[in-house]
Amino acid sequence: MPAELTEDPLGIRCVFSNGAQRSIRLTQNHSRQLERDLLAGLVELVHPHGTVDAENTVRAYVRSIQRAAKALAGAGHAGGAADLTRARLAEYWMGAGHARESASRRMLAAFDAKTSALRSDVSELVSGRHFNPGRNQRDHLPPYTEGEWDRLRAACTAIAGESFTAHKKALAAAARGTDPLAGGWTHDNICWLLAGHGPWSGDQAAGHMGVTHHTVMWRWGGLPAARDALFPPQDTALAYRLLFGICTGIVPDGIEDLQIGDLDWAGDATILLSYIKGRTAAESLTLPRPAVRLLEQWLEHSALLRRWAPQEKRNALWLRYQCGGPDAPFRTGRFSGNSIPCWVQRHELRDGQGDRLIIHRHRIRTTFESHRDRRSWFGSTRATIDPNHSPQVEGDHYLTAATDAQRRAVEEIIAQAQGDLLRRAQPPIVLAAGQAAELAAGFPELVTRLKLDDKAIAELTGGARDVFTAACADPLAGLHGPPGKPCPARPWVCLLCPLAVFSPRHAANLLRLKAFFARQWKAMPAPHFMAVFGPYAVRVDEVIGRFGPAALAAAAGAVTGADEEIPLRPEEHAG
Repeated sequence: MPAELTEDPLGIRCVFSNGAQRSIRLTQNHSRQLERDLLAGLVELVHPHGTVDAENTVRAYVRSIQRAAKALAGAGHAGGAADLTRARLAEYWMGAGHARESASRRMLAAFDAKTSALRSDVSELVSGRHFNPGRNQRDHLPPYTEGEWDRLRAACTAIAGESFTAHKKALAAAARGTDPLAGGWTHDNICWLLAGHGPWSGDQAAGHMGVTHHTVMWRWGGLPAARDALFPPQDTALAYRLLFGICTGIVPDGIEDLQIGDLDWAGDATILLSYIKGRTAAESLTLPRPAVRLLEQWLEHSALLRRWAPQEKRNALWLRYQCGGPDAPFRTGRFSGNSIPCWVQRHELRDGQGDRLIIHRHRIRTTFESHRDRRSWFGSTRATIDPNHSPQVEGDHYLTAATDAQRRAVEEIIAQAQGDLLRRAQPPIVLAAGQAAELAAGFPELVTRLKLDDKAIAELTGGARDVFTAACADPLAGLHGPPGKPCPARPWVCLLCPLAVFSPRHAANLLRLKAFFARQWKAMPAPHFMAVFGPYAVRVDEVIGRFGPAALAAAAGAVTGADEEIPLRPEEHAG
């Protein structure tokens, strides 16, 4: 059932994806027609029409409606959204914060998309840039540096691994032990006691042994260490939880409240994870193999604790042992606000400047996205990295938020692209008669740059350095491949290469390339052809135009117009 506008009282009725129904009304009316128009826009943003799928989010939009209506009415506006002027709306937005401006922009845009009622200049303003950029737009969280990311991953992996090893040793000790009341207070017997009775406190163990709390905890000792080995404490659970975010990149609010029932096992090595993303709705992800292995280990690690947990907590994925506190000894859900800084301090994690590393769980997601981008942006046919992001959001908050290594890679790509543009702008080197003297006299910059001696010039003009399309001044220069290796470029790439020298003896092959471009033009969509072959097709005409009619007429007789005349790969044939 879609959301709908209610008239008396003025408000909105919503049905969310989880089945919950809510009716939210405006508590005050400042400009009824404007409020009604904004509510109509809000209807288009709410599930199932839009992505708003939470009661608190809808209430925030309703508060923005009332504030906007009050402010605009106080400034003298009368009427609905169709009566808004560009100046009046800009004045309001310049004095509002990011949240109110963003909410009213979205509602006005949705209202205009539904009714086309806004003035053209107002519609243009609504679709323009914000006057009040949000925190993420002003100062988004950058990804961790390579060193910080590696240290965080290594610390979490070490903590989880060492704790799991200690857990297996404690289980083995419990299998060897007996009741310490009869067998004595030994490590094996302590593990037996805890494995058979649950994560007992010092008072409970003391009551069983018939001694004081001080005797168990201080004179005899060993209970806390055995308990932490058998039942994963908060430190261990936090390491697993952070490592899971590092492996998957799932938003923090999607990880915190996971239940074991959210893990859908598809075979022995594949998990389809269902989770709730706070600002949208239910989502799912097929977990990568490292995340599956991590969850398998965590479920084994926490199995003994789950056996003793109350039924209502047993299914929580991040169940952990807590000593003291209101939820002791079984804790679920979110980690407390100071638990992560204390965890960092205990394990001495440092950032790139040597200060204490600040862990922000959204920053972990940003770093994951950034690393995933680096692996997949070459040749990727996807329009976006994440289906929940617009290309603008990804460009602002993920693709530009690169690590130092990625930033250097991007700068190198940009430099290469700029070099390609400069090379394409250079005129072709064409020798009408193919004489060494003409090359030395007409192109002294080329001779100087490539350090060509008389022998090299003679080879270049005499045909000893010919490739399919031209004569190459240095096939090992590494311009299109690894330096010192033969150039791997396709035949048409030579047309825009600054090392290529054209002469009449290449006219036949140039005409064959021209015919090849004509066949590709018929076989490919025009935009695709221009992206792949366009610059080369323009250059071949430019080079051929430098040759005389007699040379072209003699060369044309050797051209049959078949793909076999050109060294092509199977996929490059026009078909």
